[in-house]
Amino acid sequence: MGSISTQPTGEPGRTLQVVGLTKRFGPVIAVDDLSFEVEPGRVTGFLGPNGAGKTTTLRLLLGLLTPTSGHCAIGGQPYRDLHDPLRTVGAGLDGSSFHPGRTARNHLRWMCASAGIATTRVEEVLALVGLTEAADRRVGGFSLGMRQRLTLAGAMLGDPAVLVLDEPANGLDPEGIAWLRGFLRHLASQGRTVLVSSHVLSEVQQTVDDVVILARGRLVHTGPLDSLSGDPGVRVVTPDAEALASALTAAGLAPQVQPDGALVVRGCPPEQVGDLAFTAGVRLHLLAPLERDLETAFLRMVDDAERRIDRERATHPTPTPTTPTEITDGAA
Repeated sequence: MGSISTQPTGEPGRTLQVVGLTKRFGPVIAVDDLSFEVEPGRVTGFLGPNGAGKTTTLRLLLGLLTPTSGHCAIGGQPYRDLHDPLRTVGAGLDGSSFHPGRTARNHLRWMCASAGIATTRVEEVLALVGLTEAADRRVGGFSLGMRQRLTLAGAMLGDPAVLVLDEPANGLDPEGIAWLRGFLRHLASQGRTVLVSSHVLSEVQQTVDDVVILARGRLVHTGPLDSLSGDPGVRVVTPDAEALASALTAAGLAPQVQPDGALVVRGCPPEQVGDLAFTAGVRLHLLAPLERDLETAFLRMVDDAERRIDRERATHPTPTPTTPTEITDGAA
């Protein structure tokens, strides 16, 4: 896989804004009054199960679909009003939109020609995504992972301040996923805005700073990754659990005794538990923070939201629009 070294764009990342966004395809509500922001300098995971409305939202953001209501903006401007869109936003929404008879190098040269970008950039992005040795192979013979890397190369041609990627880890092997993780973190460290969609939290858990979670086209949660679950607690093993429990309780904490005799304490850092144990003269054999089970929290959050939304829509169905534009606009 290629080096992740890139030159900073010189232009700061731009905030992405989605405000009151709704998109209907006939009776189907693909996006439902959705609002959120994506900030520069951070990797934001756009999460939700398949069919949650992620791809439709990204297509609306990039001007590929017209919203039923609401609007999207990139640095305060709709995508269609950007002066030089390929140098502002690098997008990868479809890993199959290549002519199968073209080589990877010629595909990127064609993109450069259409956007007024010097073809010298082609060799740079091929090296960037590790496709130099495969540059003269026809794309029709590429694996899914290689197509994903070619999509990313195309997104980086304009050295954009904003990167929008739809399921970029699909088809990548473990080495490729690790490389992608480092690549996205590097771009964000340069102050760029990075939005990455996925339906699996475990794929992006080690990559993202913030999350935007959808279910049935609605916003379920937005915030830092750690906000998905509360304080997981501290696990303590001691030969004198009763004395430690008394000391913790006296300090206003609520230790929980586990079946194996260990204590779990929530609402405080490990250092505080260690200090209280030291003051109480209690020996400790283990003092460690519990791991956050973010994936379980994510799945529970989405499941609860889907049930709630389904009940609301069954109780208060929205009338189906009859305007031709909404019925014939096509599904995404």
